[in-house]
Amino acid sequence: MKLRSHRAMTAAICATTVSTALGTTGFAAQPADQHLPSIVAQWAAAWNGTDARTLGALFTADGTYTDHAVGVTFHGRQEIAGWKARADSVIDNVHVTVRATHRDGDHLTIEAVYSGHLKGAPKPFAVPMATLLDLDSRRHITGDQDYYSLNAVLAQSGLPADWTPPTP
Repeated sequence: MKLRSHRAMTAAICATTVSTALGTTGFAAQPADQHLPSIVAQWAAAWNGTDARTLGALFTADGTYTDHAVGVTFHGRQEIAGWKARADSVIDNVHVTVRATHRDGDHLTIEAVYSGHLKGAPKPFAVPMATLLDLDSRRHITGDQDYYSLNAVLAQSGLPADWTPPTP
């Protein structure tokens, strides 16, 4: 089996596992005694922070970020920071709560809850998310793949399935 198809299968299994384990509305605080790998703690802090450049700085110069729910991929620190800034402009209180991590060499799998409040939506959302991080030898992120259900985000937010964010 090729590495790419193995990673895709791992992502599908992770997303299914997270959805099953957390349900579509599972939202709990991260266990206080959980020791996260440094890069995972930095990644979560960057998503939970307000400076979009902090997220971009965690990546290599040619790193990629893919949001599979929305179907977009960004290349390089500046584009990745721009995606975080866009998320912050559309979602109030963007937050990632890490529930578990698994490391296999330079590959990390993160089980998390992704939450926030889409601007103009009647209700906030909190959905399970699986993230696959690939790292270089210096522990910078070379690739980030996020998996969550956009349909669950919209349903929990009280928005129609065909809703699209306003243009900034």
